[in-house]
Amino acid sequence: MKIVILSTFERIGGAAVAANRLMKALDKRGSEVHMLVRDKQTDDARVISVSRGFRALLINFLRFFWERFIIFTCNRFTKQNLFAVSIANTGNNVSKHPLVKEADIIHLHWINQGFLSLKNIRQLVELGKPIVWTMHDMWPCTGICHHARECNNYQTACKNCFYLQHPSGKDLSSKIFRKKKQLYKQANISFVSCSEWLNRRASAGALLTGNPAITIPNPIDTKTFQPLDKIASRKKLGLPVDKKLLLFSAVNLNDYRKGYSFLAKALLQMTAQGSDMELVLVGNSKNKLPELPLKVNHIAFVSNETDMAKVYNAVDLYVTPSLEENLPNTIMEAMACGTPCVGFNTGGIPEMIDHKINGYVAAYKSAEDLAAGIRWILLEADYAALSEKAVEKVRSHYAEWIVAAEYAEVYKSALKSLKA
Repeated sequence: MKIVILSTFERIGGAAVAANRLMKALDKRGSEVHMLVRDKQTDDARVISVSRGFRALLINFLRFFWERFIIFTCNRFTKQNLFAVSIANTGNNVSKHPLVKEADIIHLHWINQGFLSLKNIRQLVELGKPIVWTMHDMWPCTGICHHARECNNYQTACKNCFYLQHPSGKDLSSKIFRKKKQLYKQANISFVSCSEWLNRRASAGALLTGNPAITIPNPIDTKTFQPLDKIASRKKLGLPVDKKLLLFSAVNLNDYRKGYSFLAKALLQMTAQGSDMELVLVGNSKNKLPELPLKVNHIAFVSNETDMAKVYNAVDLYVTPSLEENLPNTIMEAMACGTPCVGFNTGGIPEMIDHKINGYVAAYKSAEDLAAGIRWILLEADYAALSEKAVEKVRSHYAEWIVAAEYAEVYKSALKSLKA
């Protein structure tokens, strides 16, 4: 079986990482699989970029710019929410690409920011091949937003979008919603969500009526992410061996959605009580982060998975106070290394963290409960038991061979349905 995975990025962002890991998992299972991307980040021969050469690179940059410019102008020239929405008005016609023409299965992942337009997806549909679309956020089932938050308009018809400065019944979200509805009517697409949370939200939407999503989690290589000696890991990273270490990571540490401000509030409460701990930050920050009354060990963003596994193994706890999440790879990675996690009760997080079994699920946006979770894991819980259960959860639910087998069944079903 030949499979082509379509993704804007090869390795940037959680969705791209998940797609790349799936490619490797399917490859190990014996499938002939490639990734077709806009932006290639490694020298992996299985990954092909459509941006080959200066001219193609320039055109794809202009496509990215054009989509953002249209959003910018339609939103009355404000940068607010500029990347919270996508309209897929321009992209690459990959329907004639050799990898697509030879493929038995076309598998879409995150394809925004000028990689594929709705027209390009229609061109793929017209090939008559099975299409599987893994949803890494809500965009495939909404008009323009990647996370609908408390809005339920997408359940009937997107309009009056709160992401827009001047929402109306005929705003940008309404226009794109209608285009998607027309596209999906003519398409045979098998939708897959990474979490039960996203499945419930997507299946309640008007766009997926009659074509509900199934749930398959993201995969992880449990040989790369596995428990290692904690003291040795700390020494390799130059971290203290006699402190309680908490980890917080994000590509952009200043991103409000990642919840650093809530972590800061929680840590202020804990340090006021005299807790002996230090914070490890992994990621980049464009602006200065709030100061904390404890030592902060800052590590630049780590892209190498082997090195990242050492970071997870070096700390006692991974804290993810994110406000919007689907099925975070970071939680999966930390748990695979035996590091318990604390996160808010949002998105797919409570599906991953079993409360007080392998971690702690804090009340949404409650810095107080976040602090309580940190304190419970570090000072009150049976840490060894938590660690063991965390590893067990990942190996039984997210191991790459399990996820690859589930996708193989989806592919077989899609092929069978097409022949029928």
